[in-house]
Amino acid sequence: MINYIKKAGLIFIIMTVITGVIYPLAITAFAQVFVSDKANGSIITDKDNKEVGSKIIGQSFIDPENFWSRPSAAGEGYDGYMSAGTNKTPTGKEYENILNDRIELLRKYDPENTQKVPIDLITASGSGLDPHISVAAAEYQVSRISKYTNIEEGTILKLIEKNADKPFMSIFGESKVNVLLLNIELNKLK
Repeated sequence: MINYIKKAGLIFIIMTVITGVIYPLAITAFAQVFVSDKANGSIITDKDNKEVGSKIIGQSFIDPENFWSRPSAAGEGYDGYMSAGTNKTPTGKEYENILNDRIELLRKYDPENTQKVPIDLITASGSGLDPHISVAAAEYQVSRISKYTNIEEGTILKLIEKNADKPFMSIFGESKVNVLLLNIELNKLK
């Protein structure tokens, strides 16, 4: 019986070292060598080398001079600890009120805009932390940004086109833009 306990204990120690030390260190080393930017959070810095955000985590932008991100269900300020969808029923009155409030906010800052509001400007993503919006959502915001910044609409549209991520192999998904990167480029024009 003691022999079985010794073998089980030895296997436990060996597996703990393999899965708790060797494997994590190997994966970390691989990530640091081959994909260090992603492994370290895809941090974006400004011209003064100050961290301003991450390419892979959305941020809240409420200034009418900037592009706005998707709404977040992840608490105030895109809280990563609260990452989740809203879990509200799409046919419920509460959800309808939330969407209508978001549409009203968009219309408040751009009352002349009669375009249909892109869905990703009023609905949260599954994680609530999506850093991208569709090109259509970015283009919808051009008139508001132009009005508040006095930058010509054509210039802003070119900026969107320049920063758009094309679909994988030109067929999978849709064109999208990273809101933080787009706002950094936009702020260079101000």
